[in-house]
Amino acid sequence: MFMDVLNDETYMRLAIDMASKAKGQTDINPVVGCVVVNDGRIVGLGAHLKRGEGHAEVHALSMAGPAAEGATVYVTLEPCSHHGRTPPCCERIIEAKAARVVVACTDPNPVVAGRGIAKLREAGIVVEVGLLGSESEKMNEAFNTFITTRRPFVTVKSAMTLDGKIATKTGDSRYVSGPESREFVHTLRHQNMAIMVGAQTALADDPELTTRLQVPAVHPIRIVVDSKLRLPLDAKLLRERISPVIVLTTEGADANKRQALEAAGAQVLNCGSGPQVDLAEAMRLLGEQEIASILLEGGGKLNGAMLEQSLVHKVILFIAPKIIGGAASPSSFDFEGFERMAEAIELTRMTVEQIGNDVCIVGYPAYGDRVSGAE
Repeated sequence: MFMDVLNDETYMRLAIDMASKAKGQTDINPVVGCVVVNDGRIVGLGAHLKRGEGHAEVHALSMAGPAAEGATVYVTLEPCSHHGRTPPCCERIIEAKAARVVVACTDPNPVVAGRGIAKLREAGIVVEVGLLGSESEKMNEAFNTFITTRRPFVTVKSAMTLDGKIATKTGDSRYVSGPESREFVHTLRHQNMAIMVGAQTALADDPELTTRLQVPAVHPIRIVVDSKLRLPLDAKLLRERISPVIVLTTEGADANKRQALEAAGAQVLNCGSGPQVDLAEAMRLLGEQEIASILLEGGGKLNGAMLEQSLVHKVILFIAPKIIGGAASPSSFDFEGFERMAEAIELTRMTVEQIGNDVCIVGYPAYGDRVSGAE
């Protein structure tokens, strides 16, 4: 086996790998990795690990120390140029007297958006942009959406049989997918800031909606879409106060039940005055709460409503090698449907892999000319 030739891509891939391992830990911030190389030797490594704490460049340059002078800095995202919870990273690079900076992609944040690169160049530092840029952008797809739209990036996850069913005609859904797929779902929960279900799912399954992996992991905010406030006060979601609970309802919901849910620790948000939760308004309000990403594990009706309103950014489907039949058996997406095949929502940039005995399909809905609440 030939060894990889050391080049810019080698070091950028190392930076991307470090960044990807922190996915789910950085709140609304992007995941970022940084590698500092001087005279053919790696002298500093760093990744952004938590919102409000040091960025990847700071960690890597601190490790490098004096060896950062004259070095090349590889970073997966444009160094920030503004004062936020931490000082600007581009100033830290300038102070370290780095000679060259290789950036995977520019920062879509309007307060950065090329300013960091401009400051570095003004200081006489050579800056190259675009190496493995598409990989870095995909790694931060949730951040890129949130920072430009102030709306959460929504991923629908559903497990179905070969005939498209998510449960039997009696409602039994334990388990459609295999253990390997279910473990992967817990990783997805760790990687998303919130998990969202409908009231019917909360009533039928009484879920905890926590992350259960072999090692401790970040638990998502739990969100329930509940127009009529049917969530019981003794639900596991409310008893297990391991992470916040948000209940989305309407202005006309029962005021006494609202107060009781708030007394039980839930935050209740009004989302419209109609009989059903206004889902587009809900996404706006959740964006105001700085929830950047949501894993939607709803039933067919909630999944269908979100997709129909163009509020879904990504779809992850686990297809189990099972057939259960039944006209009354629920499906992954339950909505009125389209009249013509040409109107169907297609998935783009699709990938397919086998996880255990299941097939996992990942894709991005193409809404075409539809008015998109996801944009």
